[in-house]
Parts: sequence; C-alpha cells; structure tokens
Amino acid sequence: MLSCARIQARFFPSPCSIGFKMSSPEKRLSSRSTVRSSSKSGSAAKRVLKSTRLKPATKRSPAGKARAHKAAKATGVKKSPPKRPIKAITKAKAPKRASKTTKAAKPAPRRVSAKPIPQPVKQKPLPPPPQPTFEEAAALTAFESAHKEFTRGRFAEARTQFRSLIEKYPTVSEVAARARTYLAVAESRLRTDLVQPRDADSLYDRGVIELNRGEYVAAQELFERALKREPEAAHIHYGLAASRARLGAIDTALKSLRRALDLQPKLRIRAQRDSDLNSLRSDPEFDQIVFAPAE
Repeated sequence: MLSCARIQARFFPSPCSIGFKMSSPEKRLSSRSTVRSSSKSGSAAKRVLKSTRLKPATKRSPAGKARAHKAAKATGVKKSPPKRPIKAITKAKAPKRASKTTKAAKPAPRRVSAKPIPQPVKQKPLPPPPQPTFEEAAALTAFESAHKEFTRGRFAEARTQFRSLIEKYPTVSEVAARARTYLAVAESRLRTDLVQPRDADSLYDRGVIELNRGEYVAAQELFERALKREPEAAHIHYGLAASRARLGAIDTALKSLRRALDLQPKLRIRAQRDSDLNSLRSDPEFDQIVFAPAE
C-alpha cells in the first residue's frame, strides 16, 4: 500500500518540481504600465502627424478674390509681393593658367592656294627679211664708196660718185634720197673753200670752230689743209687727231696724236683729259703714247 505522501507526490507534484515559476504581482503591474505608456505615446505621435499634415490649397473663385481684395483695401493691409527665391551666387572660376612647362600650341600652317602658272604665249616667228635685188645691192655698194670719200674730206671725189649713183639707180628710192643729201653737203663744202682763208693759223681756227660745232668732216678737212702749209705744227696734228677720233678712224687718229706729242710733249697733259680722244682710250697704243715718259 502506498502512503498518502507518495500518492500526493506522484499524482499531485509541487510547482517547484514541475519548473514553472510564478510571476510576482509587482512584476505584472510594471509590465502593464509600460504597455500603456507606449500605447499613449504612439497615439500622441499619430495626433501630431495628423496636425502637421498640410491641407490642400483650395482655389478661389474670381468673386472671392475680388472680395478679399476689397477687404484688404478697407483694412489698409498691403500684400507683400511674393519673394523670389534667392539663387546661390557662384563665383566664376578663373581660367587656369597654362603651366610654364607646357609648350604653346603651334598654329596650324595656312594652306596657300597655288597660283596658276601663266603659260608663255607662243609668238609667231617673224618672216625673214626680204633680200635686196641686184640693183639695190649695187646701189648700196656705190653709196658706201662715195661715203668713204666724203668722210675723208675729199668732197670733189664724193660729189662725182654721188652724182653717178643718182643717175644709174634712180629706182632705188631710199639710197638715191640719201645720196642727194650728201651731194648737197659736198657741194656746199666745195663752195666755201673759195671763201675760206689761205694761211695755216686761220685754217686751224676755223677747224676748231667746226670741231666744236660737231662738224667733224669739215674740221678734218680744214686741219689737213692747214698741215699742207705748216707740216711741223704740233697743235694742227693734235686737232687732226681729235677730228679723226670723233669720226672713228682709230689708226689714223693714233698716228696724228703720236706725231703731235713727238713735236710737243707738253700736249700729253691735255691728251689725258681730252674728251675728244675717248674713243682711243681702249686701245693699248694710246697708253704707250700718252703715259710714256718723255725722252
């Protein structure tokens, strides 16, 4: 038989043996108070959120706007204009300076448009000059012979040759016209010979006048006539050399100049600066004659 204590312990165990712990009444009260305070704070926060929510703006009718405007005028309250939002002023950033180490960019080379090269214009070849006929060639030969006599001062011989040329070749108009011009000059020279003086000094003075006037043929003739009267006159030989140099007769001019300086060496100084002898200066014989020391 089981005792009462065992039966009670077997079928009715104590709370301590089961492991269930009973909470004290103080602890229950504190937990309830915390739950209530948290619920109150939550409801208060919900109220605050409801109160802070913005109500949607209601649009006024035009009549309502007019009434509000009249009421504002009656009370003297002026509406302040709406403030414009202030934009933040940002300072413009200064451009960065190029560092010294960086090299300046070279400008791009300009493209030069190539100019069109002008092509040379082809010129037509000139036609060959017409060859002279037999009569023209003969007339030119006769004219050259007469002109040589004229330059030498032989006007009588030149006159006869120019007359014969005009009679033989009258059809060669250009050559005949020139021959008539020289013929008239030769006849005038021959007429003046009768009036000219006969002594050497007068002939020399007249020759110098003709030389200065540019009449080199007449001057040559007068100097030659003067030498016939005085063949040893140095100044006449010098004048003859100057007239021949002007006419381009280099050999005869150098011969006359040598004779003049042999007769009178002081004329070398005059010959060194005389412009009438410029055509002789390119000849080496001129230097030997003029700049050679006097014996």
